[in-house]
Amino acid sequence: MKTFYMHLVAAFALALFALTATPHVYAQKPAAGRIALLDRIVAVVNEEVITRRDLDDRLKVVLTQLRQQGTPPPPPDVLEKQVLERMIYSRVQLQYAKETGLRVDDAQLEKALARIAEDNKISLAAMRDTLEKDGVSFAKFREDIRDEITMARLREREVDNKITVAESEVDNLLRTLQLQDGKVEEFNLSHILIRVPEQASPEQLRERRARAEQALAQIKGGADFRQVAAGFSEAPDAVQGGAMGWRELARLPAIFADAVRELKSGQVSGVLRSPNGFHLVRVNERRGQSAPLIVAQTHARHILIKTSELVSENDAKERLLKLKERLDNNADFAGLARLQSEDGSAARGGDLGWLSPGDTVPEFEKAMDALKLGQVSQPVRSPFGWHLIQILERRNQDMSQQQQRLQARLALRAQKADEAYQEWLRQLRDKAFVEYRLEEK
Repeated sequence: MKTFYMHLVAAFALALFALTATPHVYAQKPAAGRIALLDRIVAVVNEEVITRRDLDDRLKVVLTQLRQQGTPPPPPDVLEKQVLERMIYSRVQLQYAKETGLRVDDAQLEKALARIAEDNKISLAAMRDTLEKDGVSFAKFREDIRDEITMARLREREVDNKITVAESEVDNLLRTLQLQDGKVEEFNLSHILIRVPEQASPEQLRERRARAEQALAQIKGGADFRQVAAGFSEAPDAVQGGAMGWRELARLPAIFADAVRELKSGQVSGVLRSPNGFHLVRVNERRGQSAPLIVAQTHARHILIKTSELVSENDAKERLLKLKERLDNNADFAGLARLQSEDGSAARGGDLGWLSPGDTVPEFEKAMDALKLGQVSQPVRSPFGWHLIQILERRNQDMSQQQQRLQARLALRAQKADEAYQEWLRQLRDKAFVEYRLEEK
């Protein structure tokens, strides 16, 4: 499969352009009279370099993805500059992570690789073989994924974990969007971002706006939005044609929300200005939802025995089998849970309250859903240990109001996080020393 490498990276749900190749080793200076230029530097980022070979490798991956999506590539020189710029953004993030002590060790990396293989329904060995057949070094793939995880955790630490949403903000959003009646409007969007430096001069602002206007003119002239995004946009999703996917109105920055309300499917906004730069937004589709949200809930309780260096898998399971035998002979579940369970719910007799789909790990939920009322499960293995589960009640609950508040909170958090991340990334980039040598021959 020619696109297997791309498929695996995409399946990990991380930005393609965050991948950063390891700089190549330079050959020693050749003997006099012999010129053997194996590679050259196309950019210097602080103390590191990006080589021509690094850039060419990345371009091959990008062109493969564009072909896979059916997106016409922009002119080679335009795409080359765009890809290089995104590699620079990746490099400054990885450098900052290293400087601040953020690293992903081999054990964490191996777990991530196993999860990728599992998600693709393939063994780790088969995944390695397939990549190698496609000409992709598995060692390089491992390091690419390590970089992806590093940057995701960097964003969590520097931005996402600092975002707070007050109840008053949720209330205001629900009132503003009139979500109390259950109506939620969603938009499938694509966008183009032309970044502006933090302390841009008037001349820089004019140049950046002119670039945005040029992109808009091409789109109005009939150019494919995806192609224009790949050639102009400086957002991480540019290679996906600027696709943002489906977003609720509440998850959009105010300037986006105000613009898309007035747009029909297929229409593109004018040039929008934000603290991060200039934007173009396209509405691919729009839809509304108004049906009540009925959720099948389960009232359950459990007894948990954790495994450790002192308690083996077999020991934990055997303990639960003995407890189940007592329960089958009418022992009190709540009493046993208070004495035996190693979960925070032990004080409540193991009571977990009403659970909605997705509230527990898949192994627990699958076993719970298979039980009848009052029935006690066989020992069930989950990442937390071994469980005995009992079902007390089941009900269908209208969760529209609760879901609206949850979605509003998540939307506000996502909106704040996106804006804060773009601002943080711009500041990080502005502080870096970057020297371009792409035009050198």
